Amino acid sequence: MADRFNTFIGWLLFAGIVALGLSAISSRYFLADKHHEIEEWGYPIEGAEEEGGADEGPSLPALLAVADPSAGERVFAKCVSCHTIEQGGPNGIGANLYGVVGEEIAAPRGGFEFSSALKDVGGDWTFEKLDEWLKSPRAYAPGTKMSFAGLSKPEDRADVIVYLNSMGSNLPLPEVQEEPAEDEAAAEGEEAETVAEAETEAEEGAEAELEAAPGE
Repeated sequence: MADRFNTFIGWLLFAGIVALGLSAISSRYFLADKHHEIEEWGYPIEGAEEEGGADEGPSLPALLAVADPSAGERVFAKCVSCHTIEQGGPNGIGANLYGVVGEEIAAPRGGFEFSSALKDVGGDWTFEKLDEWLKSPRAYAPGTKMSFAGLSKPEDRADVIVYLNSMGSNLPLPEVQEEPAEDEAAAEGEEAETVAEAETEAEEGAEAELEAAPGE
C-alpha cells in the first residue's frame, strides 16, 4: 500500500514539474510573439512624417475670382445674431458692417467701441486681412472680444468677402497671377540651356584659335 502511495506521489510531482516547465516555455514564446507584434504596429503613418507637404490650394485672388456673393450671404447668416450689414443699420453685439471692405480696421462705426486688440492691428481691411480675420479672429487679433471661432474653408471665406464687398464697398478684386504652364516653363529652360551651351562652345572655340595663332 505504501509503495503505491509513494508511486502516486512521485507521478504527481513529475506531472507538476512538467506542467511548470511547459508554462515557462509557453510564456516565453507568447511574450516574444507579443514583442514582435508590437514592432509591427509601429509602421509609419502615411503623411505623418512630412508636415505642410500638402498643396496649399488656389490663391486668394483665384478664390475671389470665382466666389459667389449669394453663397457668402448664406454663410453670413451665422453672423446676423451679432452684426447688421444693411446701410444705416444699427450696431448690435458687433458693429454694422456696411462698406467695411477697404475701411480702416476698428474705425468708428456709429459709436461702436472696438477692442484694443483689434485697434492695435492697424491698417485697412484689405481682402487678405479679411481672409486672415475670418479664418480665426482670435489668432489674428489675440484678445479680441469676437467670440466667433472662424471659417475653416477658404471657399467660404472668399464667398463672405465678396458678399461684404458687394454691400457698400465694391472694390476691384485683386488680379489673378497666371503661372506659366509646365510645358512652357520646360521649353524656356531648355532654350536657356541651349543658349548657354552655344556660348560655352563659342568661347572654347575662340580660345582654341588664340592658342593656335603664331606669336608676334
